[in-house]
Amino acid sequence: MKFDPNPNAVLSLWWLGQSGYLVHHAGNWLCFDPYLSDSLTRKYANTAKPHVRIKPIVVAPHELDFVDVATSTHNHTDHLDAETLNAMKPKRLIIPEANRAFVAERLGCDPAWPTGLHIGETKTEAGFTFTAVPAAHETLSPSTIGYVVKAGGFTIYHSGDTLLYDSQAELLKGFNADIAILPINGKVGNMDHRDAARLAKAIGAELTIPCHYDMFEFNTADPEDFRTAATEQGISHQVLQLGARFDLFG
Repeated sequence: MKFDPNPNAVLSLWWLGQSGYLVHHAGNWLCFDPYLSDSLTRKYANTAKPHVRIKPIVVAPHELDFVDVATSTHNHTDHLDAETLNAMKPKRLIIPEANRAFVAERLGCDPAWPTGLHIGETKTEAGFTFTAVPAAHETLSPSTIGYVVKAGGFTIYHSGDTLLYDSQAELLKGFNADIAILPINGKVGNMDHRDAARLAKAIGAELTIPCHYDMFEFNTADPEDFRTAATEQGISHQVLQLGARFDLFG
C-alpha cells in the first residue's frame, strides 16, 4: 500500500487500525501506536480470550521504513508491538519515561534509544513537538499517557487508551486541539462512544476521529454509535475507513 500525501494539504493522516495513525506534515512522518502484526492473535490462540482479527493488516510494517518518529502510549502489545516496530525501524520512538526498561527489553533495543517523556514534559523530534498528558487506562499512571502533538500550526491530541478522569477536560482545553483521536470501544479501560463525544465537546476539538475498534472480535464497537453521539453533541467528526487518508488544509 502506498501513502501519498495530498500536495495541497498541510497535514495528511491515515488510519492503520486500532489506535494506529500515520501522519505526514512538511515532509516528516509520524506514526502513532502502530500494531501491524498478528502477534496477539498467535499469543492468545486456544485461550479464553482469543484475539480474532476482524480486519486484515492494512500494510506490512517494513513498508513504513520511511517513518521518522513513532509513539507508544503504554506497554500493551497493540500499542507497543516488537514485530511491528522492529520491522518498521522508525528513526525515533516516543515513550512514557516510566516504561524505558520495559520497552528496551521488549524491542531488544538500547535503553538510551527511545525518547522518554514524563507527564507534562515536552520534546521535539523530526519536526513534531510532543507533550505527554495523563491517561487513565483503568487508573492514572506514569506508564500510561496520551500525546498532544504540534505540527506547524496544527495540534493533534492522541489520547492513547483512557477512561474519562477528573481535570481531563480542563487540562486539554488549553491545547486547542484541531484533531482529537479518541477510543470508543468502551471496555478494557477505555471510554465508549458517548464519553468520547462528550470529551471532544468539552475540550473544544475542531474535529474528532474515533479509534480502537474493528481490530479484534472481543474488543470492538460500532462507529455508527459514535457518529450518532457526535451528532447529538454537535461536534465535527470523521470516521475513517481502514487505510483511508484525511487531509487538513491551511
